[in-house]
Amino acid sequence: MNFSASELSARAMYHWMVGLITPRPIAWVSTRSSAGHVNLAPFSFFNGVGAKPPCLMFCPANNDDGSPKDTLRNLTETGQFAVSIVNEAVVDAMNMTAGAFDHEVDEYDVAKIEKADCVTIDVPRVSDAIATFECELMQAIQLGTGPGGANLVIGHIRHLHVDDDLVDSGRLKLRDLKTVGRMGGPLYCRTNDLFDLARPSQD
Repeated sequence: MNFSASELSARAMYHWMVGLITPRPIAWVSTRSSAGHVNLAPFSFFNGVGAKPPCLMFCPANNDDGSPKDTLRNLTETGQFAVSIVNEAVVDAMNMTAGAFDHEVDEYDVAKIEKADCVTIDVPRVSDAIATFECELMQAIQLGTGPGGANLVIGHIRHLHVDDDLVDSGRLKLRDLKTVGRMGGPLYCRTNDLFDLARPSQD
């Protein structure tokens, strides 16, 4: 089967993409508006984009009425956001923050999530998350318009929090993270079946 992307509606293309581009890590993004309203929401179009400078990206799509999501509104107002990493211990709480809430609603309260202070930005972070990146907005690029229109957010990582239990002699204990990934539809995946591959040498 093959077909032209131009023949598909945006919704149909979305379903093909999220079904095939898997598994996707989840950015649990915390922001604060210029008026002081806090927002917490998950996004799975997310990844790191380089270490020099240290940057990450995520893509919040517009709401069904074409307006920007609260996350995008807030971070463009303040230039700050925090990205927490989602593992099995917090996945249910993360899912509770995925709803479409009014701008004034604090999803931390909705999901009964404890806040912790950040060091370099005036945004709360998820206290129980295994790791959080404190970010300053580097660039927000509008890729599409109207309902579902895509936006690309690039953040400059300024500070990093990692659970002490997941660090041994300065190195991350990769097999203990228990991060979860987003699949298509309502599906998620665990990372408890890991394997090693050695890179080939030129010899």
